[in-house]
Amino acid sequence: MDLTFPPKVTERAFARLSEIGAAEQGKALRVAVEGGGCSGFQYEITLDDVAEDDLVLEGAGEKVVVDAVSLPFLANAVIDFTEELIGARFVIDNPNASSSCGCGTSFSI
Repeated sequence: MDLTFPPKVTERAFARLSEIGAAEQGKALRVAVEGGGCSGFQYEITLDDVAEDDLVLEGAGEKVVVDAVSLPFLANAVIDFTEELIGARFVIDNPNASSSCGCGTSFSI
């Protein structure tokens, strides 16, 4: 039996949201999945308002939201923040993705 859980947000991701003052601006980090990208689906990561049908993940006074359509694509995923030579960004470790591209924002299932 496969168990699916909502995505998990790391402390580092919540800390970055706190650094940029998302909650102070009344915003949440929205993680959505859209068709397109070089592998079939792509992540859309923005600061946005909380909508009525969103799953809200809270930590450190900050919020990360996922809409109902994107949620199945993000089951058991981990939303993190990383700082690398190519830049600092929010990243998603998604066990549902069978492949992804080099940019890290596009994937296939």
